[in-house]
Amino acid sequence: MNRFTAWMLGAAVLAASPAMAEQDAPKVPEPKLIVAISVDQFSTDLFNEYREDFNGGLKRLAGGIAFPNGYQSHAATETCPGHSTILTGSRPSRTGVIANSWFDPTRARTGKNGKPDYGVYCSEDTSVEGSNSSDYTVSPKLLKVPTLGDRMRAVNPASQVIAVSGKDRGAVMMGGHNTTLTMWWDGKSFRSYAGSEAAVPKGAALVNSRARAAIDKPAPAKLPAMCASHSRAVSIGGDATVGTLQQRKAGDARAFRASGEFDALTMDLALAAFGEKKLGKGTATDVLAISLSATDYIGHTFGTAGAETCTQMAALDATLGRMFAALDKSKVPYVVMLTADHGGHDLPERNAIHGLPAAERADIKLMPQGVGPVLAKAFDLPEPAIMGDAPFGDMYLSTKIPAEKRPAVLEAALKHYRTHPQIEAVFTKEEIAATPSPSGPPEDWSLIERVRANFDPERSGDFYVALKRYVTPIPNTSFGYVATHGSPWGYDRRVPILFWWPGVAPYEQPNGIETADIMPTLASLIGLQVPKDEIDGRCVDLIAGTGSNCM
Repeated sequence: MNRFTAWMLGAAVLAASPAMAEQDAPKVPEPKLIVAISVDQFSTDLFNEYREDFNGGLKRLAGGIAFPNGYQSHAATETCPGHSTILTGSRPSRTGVIANSWFDPTRARTGKNGKPDYGVYCSEDTSVEGSNSSDYTVSPKLLKVPTLGDRMRAVNPASQVIAVSGKDRGAVMMGGHNTTLTMWWDGKSFRSYAGSEAAVPKGAALVNSRARAAIDKPAPAKLPAMCASHSRAVSIGGDATVGTLQQRKAGDARAFRASGEFDALTMDLALAAFGEKKLGKGTATDVLAISLSATDYIGHTFGTAGAETCTQMAALDATLGRMFAALDKSKVPYVVMLTADHGGHDLPERNAIHGLPAAERADIKLMPQGVGPVLAKAFDLPEPAIMGDAPFGDMYLSTKIPAEKRPAVLEAALKHYRTHPQIEAVFTKEEIAATPSPSGPPEDWSLIERVRANFDPERSGDFYVALKRYVTPIPNTSFGYVATHGSPWGYDRRVPILFWWPGVAPYEQPNGIETADIMPTLASLIGLQVPKDEIDGRCVDLIAGTGSNCM
């Protein structure tokens, strides 16, 4: 008998023995706690680059169910839209969260400088008197859809939902409308919604005390051994450089945010809530949503390829390791999911050194603040003629433009952007609206389909501008950051999606899935029915072998 024949006979015996097959098949987990983590700006590129260096929590997650090519499938790869997809099962076109901020040309509020403020911040309550886009009351009001936690509490109010983040928008978009507790860093301390102070864990006071102490004292530069090869100074103009780890000065709250210590304290707050609220020990399944922000602040401030980001990867790995230790010790049946709200790209100055000479900074003439005055002068219009946050994304024409001039102004604006060598494409609102919602593998979507995935006819602009690959939309470093994200290209769209639970049968699936697939997948693990016509995502099979959690 040859080996092939023997293998066929063995397979036939197994197929004829359902009891044996059932006994060996991996089981669907039955969690009492779902831990959903978003690491802000943790791209697939970072995950792959440091994967072999992980020895803590990220190592455990990478050894579970790994989708290294997950996608924030939409074009507007920013914090608020990305977070809105993770636990809603929906793309920004459905969540209504099309950007970190957008504009409402029909409504002017008074800004801090006394000038009209047409902006809308994604996590603000726009109904509050005196609120504006930079001085606002934090609220989930603008999120148009329910989160996983909202759906769970609608079925069983005994479910607890706690969301903790280094940014208000991270906590709001993952927690949703009906949380037990929502907490975020407000620049000085972790806080919650007004009136919800009674729900704040007692451990929050200690975390805030430690945060103030950390800000008040200098922090020495401690370069991990694995980061030695990443330490190289890169000039960003004048005497300023990035790429080498520097001591943090006492009193520098901004630098504190851009440190692994910030994530560690965010996690400490989450674990305090986990312990004090006895998550996972009640009659219903609970949700703990954690958004870690330091990787993003570091990426913006220093870029993604230097000693600063490498040091952060080591710190993040250790912080997640502490989380797993606490979960294991609790004996609570849990599932952990980790992904990111978007990816990121390194600064062009280092890209040029690293063999990418096509990388460059955007022409400052593409900023709406530069285009608007040109249009106003050409057509004798009041300012601002055009509204936007950056040299890309949604652009809005002023409602004060006379109706008879509006077509000509729009055409002039489109020509200004379309003829610029740094612009890949410009799509009008009508062109985007006429494009069907995309389907199929997200890596295969056309550019306009990616834009369609974050198009809301009530909130999107009159046209959408897409920069070419490797054009950083920060014209110069005087804007406060050296690198950013937000593009429709792979380096900003691709994020890891990782699942782990005790006893998981690990496997890796390299094909693309969407972050919108996460919510229905988690819902399947607890038997929560989610109508397919209410979401954009699909359940993903997490069970190795013939079984499936998706029914």
